[in-house]
Amino acid sequence: MKKFGRREDDAPAHVSALAAGLPASAIGLPLPSPSAAASAPSVPSPAPRRDEPAIHQPVIPPSLRERVIEQIEPSVAATVSREVLRRQIEEIIHHIANQERLELSGREQLQLADEIADDMTGYGPLRPLLLDQSISDIMVNGPSNIYVERSGRLERVAVRFRDNDHIASVAQKIAAQVGRRVDESSPMVDCRLLDGSRVNIILPPLAIHSPCISIRKFPSRRLDIAGLIENGSMTAAIGQLLEIAARSRLNVLVSGGTGSGKTTLLNAMSQFIDLTERIVTIEDAAELQLQQPHVISLETRPPSLEGTGQVTQRDLLVNALRMRPDRIVVGEVRSAEAFDMLQAMNTGHDGSISTVHANSTRDALTRIENMVQMGQVNLPSRAIRSQIVAALDLIVQVERMRDGQRRIVQISEVIGLEGEVITTNDIAAFEYQDEDVNGRISGSYKSNLATPKFKSRLVYFGLDGAWAEAMRQI
Repeated sequence: MKKFGRREDDAPAHVSALAAGLPASAIGLPLPSPSAAASAPSVPSPAPRRDEPAIHQPVIPPSLRERVIEQIEPSVAATVSREVLRRQIEEIIHHIANQERLELSGREQLQLADEIADDMTGYGPLRPLLLDQSISDIMVNGPSNIYVERSGRLERVAVRFRDNDHIASVAQKIAAQVGRRVDESSPMVDCRLLDGSRVNIILPPLAIHSPCISIRKFPSRRLDIAGLIENGSMTAAIGQLLEIAARSRLNVLVSGGTGSGKTTLLNAMSQFIDLTERIVTIEDAAELQLQQPHVISLETRPPSLEGTGQVTQRDLLVNALRMRPDRIVVGEVRSAEAFDMLQAMNTGHDGSISTVHANSTRDALTRIENMVQMGQVNLPSRAIRSQIVAALDLIVQVERMRDGQRRIVQISEVIGLEGEVITTNDIAAFEYQDEDVNGRISGSYKSNLATPKFKSRLVYFGLDGAWAEAMRQI
């Protein structure tokens, strides 16, 4: 059977309507002829009604889905809205159900039309989860093994895929939307949805039982520092310190575990970057949403099937230095590009911000040193530590606590070297105090009120008084 737009002459006219990108009703196409109607069953399948209650689970012949998809030209379907596509699919299903006397209720027809439309637009059963604003993470572990995170807590949901092939198909469409691929030759990929949500995909045989999809949703409402204070991620005094750090062009490293809120905090801090500055962002999968008018976003590229054409974060960092940036923002430092980031911070590109996976501010320094050694094997450890001390001003540690709350738990100033050891000073540290009946953790921040090493920079920007006042309020 030919796809619509190229249907055989005896095909129903309304089935090919999508070739014009419009529903049959919108262009006045005729319904099947009386002779065709005469051969139809005496009790036709009911026309779909969206308000019809479901009385049982659909029993859909396996071949019906494939037959419907056969009559849809993908290149044409890609040019119309999901709603137009769904209406056309409903008409195709209704025609086949009547012609073959299939016992499908109107609600079952609508459910099948929704499923096929979701598959063809790329997200399949994930669509309702992506539309749910209360969900922050989606984890697909198998066809009927899907979890989401709401308010910092994981829960299993009833959404399901048909089988492993269905998961793989949706995964490939997600990757293809942003020019990435995932298949047997390249079974792992980091990419993003069109709204900026971050996606990781891993296929068998690396994922033993099933293809896995992990999605970190991009929030519909961009959180700023005020929003993070309101959410309990920090106090107003801590927020003031971070604002001063950004306005004073301090080099800041945001550290934390997976899902702790590092990127959210980086986005929030960026609101204090001056509108006149030229900012270059570098990421593996672009998800930063800076609001300044002069932002250049760079994204890495994986190798081709032939193993050529790869562009790494390190390549982009080297190129960014030639783009006359006022600030460089690296979404996440993972490897040898850490050396180039330190070099940039030490050569006039102050005010740079990045993130790193680490369990504490002290651990973050060790991680940076290890990553530099990946690309600079002959550089002595002391020389690397000297570069770190000269480059970094503050390390901000964020943590997803056991009650699900994401919170800033430590802000450390990088002081200098004593012998072979990098010395730091905790400007603020969160101390646990209590837990209420609902499991919510409470605590307060403590500080030693020491004069920071970068006081001269605060004075230069006229913010030393504001810093001292914020410290007194901790």
